[in-house]
Amino acid sequence: MSSEKYSIAISKEQLAELPLVEFPGAITVLETMPDALSALRFLSTQSIVGFDTETKPNFRKGQCNTVSLIQISTADHSFLFRLNKLGFFEEMRKFLECETTTKVGLSLKDDFHVLHKLSPFEPGGFIDLQDMVKKYNISDSSLQKVYGIIFSGRISKSKRLSNWEAPTLSESQQIYASIDAWACLRIYHYLHDGRFNPAESPYKVYPCETT
Repeated sequence: MSSEKYSIAISKEQLAELPLVEFPGAITVLETMPDALSALRFLSTQSIVGFDTETKPNFRKGQCNTVSLIQISTADHSFLFRLNKLGFFEEMRKFLECETTTKVGLSLKDDFHVLHKLSPFEPGGFIDLQDMVKKYNISDSSLQKVYGIIFSGRISKSKRLSNWEAPTLSESQQIYASIDAWACLRIYHYLHDGRFNPAESPYKVYPCETT
């Protein structure tokens, strides 16, 4: 069977058995322009960062919300930019367009689509993990499943539909948002450094099997 073609996928049941992921770094919530600009100056010195966004969920038909939060993370520090308070400011637009700092995310077309509702911009220096994982026979495309396959950990999604425009982000919201951006960066480094061997994955699925 080892010579047969296979893909790598994890079932909901397998994922549910994995231990929850904890964010190991510092978190900074940015709500004022001076603080946001200071954080961007630091992030602009980094060669690569993790990236994600959060949008207030829609519960009414026809309702369309814009991005509430942009998360940018290094290996040990997450920066949460509250766009509902800061707006899509010019320095952020320039950072998202620059090629000098690589931004790693997942399903970036969705992020860009919602961000474009705030202001037009030309994304630069982005890497989408959905494209990258295909080279490793990983057929799952959600961040939760990709992370589970590679690191045998489960990212909680309990706060995904919480209010991202609340006056103050709760500690659990901050952790949830930070993990998503940080996880993208961690996955990228692990794959880029050649530390993931698809042939040794316990989640190999052959054509006759299902997940």
